[in-house]
Amino acid sequence: MPENARQGRVIAAHGRHYGVQFGPGELRHCYTRGKKAGPAVGDQVRVLPEGRDEGVITEILPRRNLLYRSDASRSKQFAANLDQLLLIVAPEPEFSSDLMGRALVAAGSAGIPVRIALNKADLPTIAGARERLRAIAALGVPIVELCALDAEQVHARLGAWLQGRSTLLLGQSGMGKSTLLNALVPHAQAATQEHSRALGTGRHTTTQTRLYPLPGGGDLIDSPGFQAFGLQHLTQHEIEQGFPEFTRVITDCRFYNCTHRHEPGCGVLAAMARGEITPERHALYQRILAENEAARKW
Repeated sequence: MPENARQGRVIAAHGRHYGVQFGPGELRHCYTRGKKAGPAVGDQVRVLPEGRDEGVITEILPRRNLLYRSDASRSKQFAANLDQLLLIVAPEPEFSSDLMGRALVAAGSAGIPVRIALNKADLPTIAGARERLRAIAALGVPIVELCALDAEQVHARLGAWLQGRSTLLLGQSGMGKSTLLNALVPHAQAATQEHSRALGTGRHTTTQTRLYPLPGGGDLIDSPGFQAFGLQHLTQHEIEQGFPEFTRVITDCRFYNCTHRHEPGCGVLAAMARGEITPERHALYQRILAENEAARKW
C-alpha cells in the first residue's frame, strides 16, 4: 500500500464518482480507474489523495455484505456493510408485491434483517395494504405502520431500532421514502446539497445514493427508488434463502437437487398443498428461477 494512501468510508455515489469521508469535515471527491466494479455506499476504501479535495480509490476493503440487483445488461449496487434493511411500502400508489418480494429475497440471500414500514397509514385504503402484507407478516417480518409526515410518530416507532446501526432505506418510487428520511434526519436536505457540490452533480437526483448520520448514532443510506429488481446474480440456493418458509420443508425433498417446481416427493410442493406456503410466494420463486435460467442460456 502506498505510504500516502488513506482509509475512508464511501458516503455518496453518483455513477463513477464517489464522496469519501475521512473524518469530520473532510470529504473528498474520488473516482476509480479501470472498468472493475466500483465501491458502494458504506464501503471502507483506500484512497490516494490528489490535490486539495480529490482522490483515486485504489482498494475496496473486505465487505460484510453487499445488497444489489442485476439483470442481463447491468448490476445496480445499493449499499455495503449493512446491519439491516428498512423497506418502505404504501397503499397509494399501490406497492408491487413482486418487487417487494424480490427485495426480501435479495436481503435474505445476503443475510440482512428486514423490517417493513407501511407508510401513509392515515389513508382509508390502508386496510387493503394490510391484507396484502399478511403473508409476509406470517413469515415473521416485522411491519410497522406509520405516517412519514408525522416526525414524532416516526421517531417513536423506528428510532430505537435504527440507533447504532447502518440501515438502507429501500422502496419503489412514490412510497414516501424521502419524506421518511427527512423525518429521521432533519438536516438531510442540507447534507444532500453539500454532497452534490462535492460530487459536482447539482441537486439531489434519483440516481444518487447517500449516507446520512443519525442524530442518536448509526446512519441511514438513502437509495434511488426502483421499478425493477432483477436477481440474476443469485444461485438457486441463494434464492431459496430468500424464502424462509422453504427452509424447514426442503429437508423433506426426495431428491438432493430438487428445484421445487415439479419433482415427485418435493417437500416445498407438499407444504404448499397443505397451505403452509402460499401459491403467490411459490410463483415468485418460480419466476426468479426461470429468469435466471433464461439469462444463463444467453
